[in-house]
Amino acid sequence: MKQDPVDVLVIGAGAAGAALSWRLTEKGAKVVCLEQGGWVDPATFPSLNSNYETQLMRDGDFSLSPNMRKRPEDYPVTSHGEHPPFIMMFNAVGGSTIHWQGIFPRFHPSDFKVRTLDGVADDWPLTYRELEPYYNLNDMMIGVSGLSGDPANPPRPPRPTPPLPIGKMGHTLVKGFEKLNWHWWVSDQGIISKAYKNRNPCMLHGKCMFGCPMGAKVTTDRTYWPLAIDRGAVIRTWSRVKEITVDRNGRARGAIYFDKAGQIHEIRAKVVVVCCNGIGSPRLLLNSRSSLFPDGLGNTQGLVGTHFMVHPNLFVHGIFEEAMDGHIGPMGSPLYSQQFYETDERRGFKRGYMLYGERTFGPLSQTSNIPWGAQHHKAFREQFPHQVGLTVLVDDLPEPGNTVALDDTVVDSNGIAAAKVTYALSENSKNMLAHAAKKATELLEAAGAISVHVPPPSNMAHLMGTVRMGTTERHSVVNRDHQVHSVPNLFVVDGSSFTTGAGVNPTSTIMALALRAADRIWDRRMAWHG
Repeated sequence: MKQDPVDVLVIGAGAAGAALSWRLTEKGAKVVCLEQGGWVDPATFPSLNSNYETQLMRDGDFSLSPNMRKRPEDYPVTSHGEHPPFIMMFNAVGGSTIHWQGIFPRFHPSDFKVRTLDGVADDWPLTYRELEPYYNLNDMMIGVSGLSGDPANPPRPPRPTPPLPIGKMGHTLVKGFEKLNWHWWVSDQGIISKAYKNRNPCMLHGKCMFGCPMGAKVTTDRTYWPLAIDRGAVIRTWSRVKEITVDRNGRARGAIYFDKAGQIHEIRAKVVVVCCNGIGSPRLLLNSRSSLFPDGLGNTQGLVGTHFMVHPNLFVHGIFEEAMDGHIGPMGSPLYSQQFYETDERRGFKRGYMLYGERTFGPLSQTSNIPWGAQHHKAFREQFPHQVGLTVLVDDLPEPGNTVALDDTVVDSNGIAAAKVTYALSENSKNMLAHAAKKATELLEAAGAISVHVPPPSNMAHLMGTVRMGTTERHSVVNRDHQVHSVPNLFVVDGSSFTTGAGVNPTSTIMALALRAADRIWDRRMAWHG
């Protein structure tokens, strides 16, 4: 029997898909979400076991990379280019919020106007002020710990829960910041410090990236999805979408997907919203080819998959004579500095970067620089627990040559073409990293470090920019409301729609944009039938 189309089909149950689905169901829409993974049982989290750090290794079932863990719900991503990135994502209800650290900053107002202010990249077609109400709504919905009043950012309402303790490690870094007279502030974190909305507070176990069994860390399977399901949303798990279909008028008709047994199904919808991250979303659009869209949906100008951005990182650490507690407490950042966030032409690059106090994993992760042999234990005792981490996160401006494409030589378990990522650091990012390495070293030394280790930069996580937002089809794939220019009832809402990546972690912005996009989709409901 032919089924009537659902109001809104959401593809992907992570941060964006969950927030958007809740908002739409609250307004009365009938939402079905297709998620290629399943619900993750908290009892299976590595954080409950003493050997949790081994999950970082190649064969770990909770490894950060789909290329390493190779769960059935994962798909391969090949990395290429001068600086091939290490791919991090998780496929499940809750998506990568299962794995994330919970660091929760916002964009600066300047991040939306980098062309106007600094003559680089492009301005976003919306402003911080337009997004601010959704930042605030999201904070209250999910629970955020922190402290209002940061002079480096616009005012915010009181945080839902107080800041988490910064520990001895944090206080040590504060000494350095104060000595240098640099900005610092305690972090907003998607980890609650007190009971909030039937969730338990953080117990400072410090294994956040390997799953939070008590629910203190914000994961959308415990925040937005239960609320959306109570309002009628349906999640079809183990449903891998093969392609988005279109009708003869070029409107999105629905999707074809595989179930867990490999059987093909079709679902029809009045509106389709893609929320598959900065790699998965362009991959799906490019795989959705038809006679009307031979190069993939939204790709009439060849822009789908271009301007791929990550956040290049430096994980700098200092060794101190005193024992530290960087391996204890939530793995998110206890404090940060935006001393070097805005453009200063004297530094030799545009835009800027963040300095994060970074808690470490346990002892296993701190053995990489320790030689084997007779002096191994002595060297280990000198480093653990004496390490204080400082992470640099730079604003990686969009480059058209950094891309996500289809890799037809590699397929997933359903035979769908894999994603191929090509990436190289720009000269601007290289200059920024070099400057940041010097400043991170200066800070740690000012805090009292007896030695500082600066490893090579890494390019990981925070997959952004491949279905970029803009004002015209010539220069972007979606408009200011995430609507695909060439397909009026198709929307893309996740990090892929970022015009620029800013110098902060993107999750709070992804979720705020998703709430805003839901309102814009609802506002167009009279046009759902075409």
